[in-house]
Amino acid sequence: MKVTRVFAFMALAGLAGSAYATNGYFSHGYGMKAKGMGGAATATADDAFGGANNPASMAFAGNRLDLGVDLFSPRREASRTGLGPLNGTADSDSKYFLIPEFGYTKQMSSTLALGVTVYGNGGMNSDYPGGQIAAGSCGVGAPASNLLCGQGSLGVDLMQLIVAPTAAFKVAPGHAIGVSPLLGYQRFKAEGLQAFTGGTVSSSPSNVTNRGYDDALGYGVRIGYMGKVSPTVTIGAAYASKMKFDEFDKYSGLFAEQGGFDIPENYNLGVAWQATPQVKFALDYQRINYSGVNSISNSSRAQAQLGADNGPGFGWTDIDVWKLGMEYKYNQNMTFRAGYNHGDNPIGSNDVTFNILAPGIVKDHVTLGMTHTFATGNELTVTYMHAFKNDVSGASILPVFSGGTPAGTEKIEMYQNSLGIQYSWKM
Repeated sequence: MKVTRVFAFMALAGLAGSAYATNGYFSHGYGMKAKGMGGAATATADDAFGGANNPASMAFAGNRLDLGVDLFSPRREASRTGLGPLNGTADSDSKYFLIPEFGYTKQMSSTLALGVTVYGNGGMNSDYPGGQIAAGSCGVGAPASNLLCGQGSLGVDLMQLIVAPTAAFKVAPGHAIGVSPLLGYQRFKAEGLQAFTGGTVSSSPSNVTNRGYDDALGYGVRIGYMGKVSPTVTIGAAYASKMKFDEFDKYSGLFAEQGGFDIPENYNLGVAWQATPQVKFALDYQRINYSGVNSISNSSRAQAQLGADNGPGFGWTDIDVWKLGMEYKYNQNMTFRAGYNHGDNPIGSNDVTFNILAPGIVKDHVTLGMTHTFATGNELTVTYMHAFKNDVSGASILPVFSGGTPAGTEKIEMYQNSLGIQYSWKM
């Protein structure tokens, strides 16, 4: 009953929204121990977040409950120059988000472990104030407008909550496989995009903007393997299918495929080396295939209506992510961690305009973490992440919607900080 209540709390708290935009719109890591090591966790079994990292790790995690929350702070700015009266600069007002996560695992027998991981994705969370462009600049008699020539505040809010029940099996001493059905809930809203509702820009002009929140359910699966190949070296691999979601009907005129917005397939490979009894290194490689989701990967310059199967999207490309972490066990009670995470930027110069809404462009992250183990065996973990500022510039596509060619220069930029805390109960 206690676990059920905690799980219900986490699920409800997750609905408060998420704002991760570190490796595209995936988090740099899941679980505070992994986050302190740059996100590297495919070949480690330190907590109950296998449903998000590698389901096979649950076979070695023991009986535990992990409850954590991140205070995440993305700082985003967008600007336009070279278009005369359409020039402007704005910062996103939404700067702080609480991101909860939860994991539980129980060893049912010497070969079987069952558990559940609850985690979130996001990153398309922005809130630019209106009135950045002078009255009349976006059209005769038009009031002061936002950066994309709409009325009022400009932005989108995407939250994705994933519940991953997990089963892990030891198939041989030191070797395990695992599976996690992925059950997803997501919600979305968009504001201030009135400029994209006129004429024949959208296939459904009444379902582009200012429709409030819409939600959708989805499903997928993650499978994994973990094995100890020597007394000091462990390897791991995991694959997650594309999560197929119901369409956002209220935004069928915005997203390609009549409001489709799935979570792309991804996979990761990892190795962990226990160099000494006190020092461990972990290295992960992750591939995220954004190209499998039209609403994310279609070019924003696609010659089709918004909402059509081949309609404009955000132009995101597939990315490779490298995660390197080190753990140092100072004594029985204190463990310290550090990490580095480098991911490709999925956004190119041709797609800056639409990505004012979702500037998931940071590439390099550094992380620090520590765990204090109490006499009871319970743990308190704290972690910090800084993502260095990155920017992308390109020609604005706003003139295209009035019959012109891309002109002027737009720039999006972002940096991030996060501070997380997790308490873990050993059972």
